Amino acid sequence: MTIAETYTKTPGWLDYYDGPSRPRFRLPAGAVDAHCHVFGPGAVFPYAPERKYTPCDAPKEALFALRDHLGFEKNVIVQATCHGTDNRALVDALRASGGRARGVATVSREVTDAELRAMHEAGVRGTRFNFVKRLADFTPREVLAEIAARIAPLGWHVVVYFEAQDLPELYDFFTTLPTTVVVDHMGRPDVTKPVDGPEFGLFVRMMQDHENIWSKVSCPERLSQSGPPALNGEQHAYRDVVPFARRLVETFPDRVLWGTDWPHPNLKSHMPDDGLLVDYIPQIAPTAELQRKLLVDNPNRLYWS
Repeated sequence: MTIAETYTKTPGWLDYYDGPSRPRFRLPAGAVDAHCHVFGPGAVFPYAPERKYTPCDAPKEALFALRDHLGFEKNVIVQATCHGTDNRALVDALRASGGRARGVATVSREVTDAELRAMHEAGVRGTRFNFVKRLADFTPREVLAEIAARIAPLGWHVVVYFEAQDLPELYDFFTTLPTTVVVDHMGRPDVTKPVDGPEFGLFVRMMQDHENIWSKVSCPERLSQSGPPALNGEQHAYRDVVPFARRLVETFPDRVLWGTDWPHPNLKSHMPDDGLLVDYIPQIAPTAELQRKLLVDNPNRLYWS
């Protein structure tokens, strides 16, 4: 296989939006984009042979430029599935950030204690387990439990990514992990169902009963059925996601995080303007106090304390 064949983007891949607007919403001082990625560049940091998609390159320089343009002070960079357990692109970005980025890695059972310590020194503070089968192969739960036990002494947390219909079978596993557990994107609720319905209710109950469980209230562009203003003519984007995110922000104000998800991997319908995503924040965190907790206090406590 040639290099050109290796790094041909997945057909239909949508590149990140070039030239995002400047947000109308002014972020509070110290705000953190707590969920974003770097991709490659593939010529320097090869994509994993077992990957299920090949993205556009999205290097650290582009991420840091977006951070400054939007008005964030810091980033939390999450290892993308296209890089597998090769965390070199992530670690490189963390080291180049001047302390303004932390990371969430993906590790295998074979990772050594020395490798974990080296990643910790670079700024890694968690590891991600992916339960979305279309994006990554399922890792056996006993392996994940073993890894969680090994990272706990470092003070790391576990990030889990799953879809709402799979929570019943994963519930007992998530609630027995020995670390803080951060759920990506509210567990991907079906926003066509009631916010008070049993499916989202199970997720809310899990957070109520287990104070070590946090949630990111990010990615309305992934969850929305109504879409952005350009698609539906509404004044505000992604209105159908707002009740779900706002429920979590108001119910668990000290255990929620928000991030852009730049460069928005695997979106099919549209590529969002990251400036408009920032302008979405006041819809889900309507007061200055909630905004400060969501964007400043919570991510700094989890990643920089």
